[in-house]
Amino acid sequence: MGKSNTKLAIFDTFKTKGTDLTGEANRQRAIISILASNANPAERTRTGISQRIAKNHGITWKNIYSGIFRDLDEILLPMKIAEEDGRLPLKRGPKALQEKGIPYYHLTRKGILIALSISEIKNRDGLLEEFFSQSELEEKEFEVILSSLVKTSPNFTYSIIQKYVKAFCDNKIKDLLPFDLSKLKDISDESLIIQKEILSAFVKLPKQEKEDAIRFLDRIT
Repeated sequence: MGKSNTKLAIFDTFKTKGTDLTGEANRQRAIISILASNANPAERTRTGISQRIAKNHGITWKNIYSGIFRDLDEILLPMKIAEEDGRLPLKRGPKALQEKGIPYYHLTRKGILIALSISEIKNRDGLLEEFFSQSELEEKEFEVILSSLVKTSPNFTYSIIQKYVKAFCDNKIKDLLPFDLSKLKDISDESLIIQKEILSAFVKLPKQEKEDAIRFLDRIT
């Protein structure tokens, strides 16, 4: 894939290493993962995010702070993926900074949708519920379908959301919100076409052939 034209780099891969994500992609995914978790405010400041990522990788947080700062201030905040959630009082340092406090962040609704496309995030079911709790009228049909589908086919459900967000990163979709999966119809995606073909064929099969098809898939997956 290589580097996308948008600033959001969560799917960017090295041109020479196939599916290996770039350092920037991994860093942005890690920031979004922390903001999507139940982290306390101190862990959601620039320093707190840097320290948590550094701890997970056994490195010094000061070495990655500038990258975290840049990702937040030049990409995630201007793109309205994250926003300030409040400020923590500062006990030391310049008086002006003590009075102003240190900002901590959370994901916007757009950010929650992007988090749903990141497979390593653990609490995606809760995030999906949170995302749809703020849904607009034109999004209701997708809320009903996906909320039902995620109970029986979570991998399939989140793969659709991932394709939607990736299409945005690849400049194939202009806006993520309002959430409209029908935008994917204009994008040729072989795996989606195959999944649709299988699903359409499966529902038409007699009971015995359905059972045979499931047994066959069990042997190869």
